[in-house]
Amino acid sequence: MATRGTRSEKVRRIFNQFDANRDGGLNREEMASLVGAVNPRVKFSDEQLNAILDEVFRTYGEFIDGDKGLTYEGLLRTYDDGAGDVDRDFDALGLDLVADAVKEPLAASEASSSSIVDERIAVETQKKQRTAAWAVSPNHGIVFDETWKIVDDLELLVKRLKMKQSKEGGKLKNDNFDAYSDAGWSRELGPSAEISEKRVFWEESGHDYAVFLKELGGLRGRADGARSREEAFDGHMAIGRVLYEHQLFKESLVSFKRACELQPVDVRPHFRAGNCLYVLGRYKDAKEEFLLALESAEAGGNQWAYLLPQIYVNLGIALEGEGMVLSACEYYREAAILCPTHFRALKLLGSALFGVGEYRAAVKALEEAIFMKPDYADAHCDLASALHAMGEDERAIEVFQKAIDLKPGHVDALYNLGGLYMDLGRFQRASEMYTRVLAVWPNHWRAQLNKAVSLLGAGETEEAKKALKEALKMTNRVELHDAISHLKQLQKKKTKASNGGVPGEASFVIVEASKFKVVGERTTGRQELATALQIRALQRVTRLSRCSVELLKKEMSERDVAVSYSGSGVPEKSIRKPNLEEILHRLLSFLKPETFQGAVKAINERILSVLDENGSGRLDLGMFYAILAPICGGPPDRRKRVAFDALLWRPMNEDGANIRKVDATAYIKLLRAIYLPSQGVSELMEVRGDSDTSMVSFSEFLVMFDDPDWGFGIMPTLAKLETGDRNRHGNSVCSVCRYPVIGSRFKEIKSHFSVCNQCYSEGKVPSSFKQEEYRFKEFGSEGEAIKDKCTCFNLQSRNEQ
Repeated sequence: MATRGTRSEKVRRIFNQFDANRDGGLNREEMASLVGAVNPRVKFSDEQLNAILDEVFRTYGEFIDGDKGLTYEGLLRTYDDGAGDVDRDFDALGLDLVADAVKEPLAASEASSSSIVDERIAVETQKKQRTAAWAVSPNHGIVFDETWKIVDDLELLVKRLKMKQSKEGGKLKNDNFDAYSDAGWSRELGPSAEISEKRVFWEESGHDYAVFLKELGGLRGRADGARSREEAFDGHMAIGRVLYEHQLFKESLVSFKRACELQPVDVRPHFRAGNCLYVLGRYKDAKEEFLLALESAEAGGNQWAYLLPQIYVNLGIALEGEGMVLSACEYYREAAILCPTHFRALKLLGSALFGVGEYRAAVKALEEAIFMKPDYADAHCDLASALHAMGEDERAIEVFQKAIDLKPGHVDALYNLGGLYMDLGRFQRASEMYTRVLAVWPNHWRAQLNKAVSLLGAGETEEAKKALKEALKMTNRVELHDAISHLKQLQKKKTKASNGGVPGEASFVIVEASKFKVVGERTTGRQELATALQIRALQRVTRLSRCSVELLKKEMSERDVAVSYSGSGVPEKSIRKPNLEEILHRLLSFLKPETFQGAVKAINERILSVLDENGSGRLDLGMFYAILAPICGGPPDRRKRVAFDALLWRPMNEDGANIRKVDATAYIKLLRAIYLPSQGVSELMEVRGDSDTSMVSFSEFLVMFDDPDWGFGIMPTLAKLETGDRNRHGNSVCSVCRYPVIGSRFKEIKSHFSVCNQCYSEGKVPSSFKQEEYRFKEFGSEGEAIKDKCTCFNLQSRNEQ
């Protein structure tokens, strides 16, 4: 395993390489040489270089030795704080530890012995090697000699357990200790892929592990029996650190928790416990520990200033684990402010901003991270994704390719580049990318499904069919059954491509709206359905239709929000976006973290961007509740009532029963601007009646809300979709897209072809049916269609009689 000692030796070699005058410090000139040498592909301007040096010498002032400059301990601290990557810099400089190894005795043999006491002598030289670096660091230092004895005994216990588990049928999974570098803060909470690649899983159910726990308990007892509280704390912290390095996270957590009990206001045990909890997947508990660490650090003055950026970053990562990405952005930003050269904080900030749909800000942060660390493959990948989201596809392709060049097996870069090629219609290239994903991750069912779709787009129907069957072996999702059914329909139809369609897809024409007529009062108009489908899509991605509107009412009645006069000067119950995210987390508590993150992104893009038009980061909470109410779950009439109550809840309307007409008007216009963007934006620009002081009752509000032209008259159609858009119509397939009809079926009464919701809303009809006008009748279920058919047959029989 690469220990802290090995890491410190690398830093020592780097330090010696640039300490040209051998005075024990790196002055500005020597530091400039180091910065340039470890970033050979970056051409720093004098201004940039001076800014970096100013920041280093300011941040690490306590490690500046007069004119000599930054000491070795200072350089080691910069690496501990994530300002650089030791392994990368060491390799970039072409250095070698072998030259230093001959200066120290070789490490003791790893042969196990039956007695810990007998083995202790064998590690004395190793202890001397690591003492200078591992123990004196204020982050995880060892103070008492007795603690060293405990550490040495623990190292031997772990070594013995490892050897026994390795011998007994390979119980130790993923035995790659040498690949798992020092568990410094910037690595122990890396991306999930990083952790999974390097994670070691111990066999915890066997006799050997039980014996290890018993002996570990003895060591903990020795720590508890120390002469002072400080020495006991020192012992438990050291035990936790050793266990963490060996990835015995559950046991490490026990030690750090005990250390927290011994010194509750010390930052380090809370910070370390948070790291353990994160790796164990207990994100909420990890967040609580990091918040305790943050509270202690802020109360402790400058003593813990060096650790603050680390706490902020790890707190942000824990929040992301819960899906709380808006909140995570705040902490990444704080870390980057405290340490502007912190490339990892900037990368995480950029990725989080991308995750909530703020693409321009994401690009800026990610470009900064790459400027500081040009070989940062993950940052390149996320930058390319943000560029693609902004429509800069050619540049995105270049950046994706750069990420893949840096790390050929980068699954996210390969998968996302495949998606970009699909969007551009370059199906063959997309298929190649998905094939490469599957080479790295063979059971990636989404990649397998997308490969099938791209092969279909490239006209390789047989290969697409094989790929679909492979995807079906990986997962039994209904979308795959529909896709296979779709392929069979295409093979039956065998129509030629037209209108830019892909080969083998049914040809169609798009008919202008005036030629679409409806039959019967219950048939939805084309434009009305198109709008309702867009709102329904937002409901699906946010899962708000599964959130009862009563929960909104409960939030308003049970949680008070302070009134502020920020910005407009009007009293508002305003709230910052991260606090709003906490409310959404309560409302959507049934969602998994990744699903919740997607919901917040959609809400941020569609709703918050309109409500926070001036970019202040604060929102009128009452107006937000009112905007949310119509798309939450519950009877439509109840949703309207809660929307009215939300407007009544705002400070300027708290007269008990009525709201100001100007507020009702502004609400309706915001509602239309958000949910009916093609119709509502221009209305939002012309807010009339600002000086109107009249009040509106609930019944008058309903008239405004239900107005089909100036209100939210789309509500009944939306309610119809909510109850019936999962209905399947037997074996009926859409005559245009050839997919099974789900939701409403629209039947053309003259030519008798049927189309699905989506194709009807887009005005698509099969090109083989050319008519002056098309008259459609809507059927919500197959039962309705059969009943209509029987009714028509009976009418026809009576007419014949």
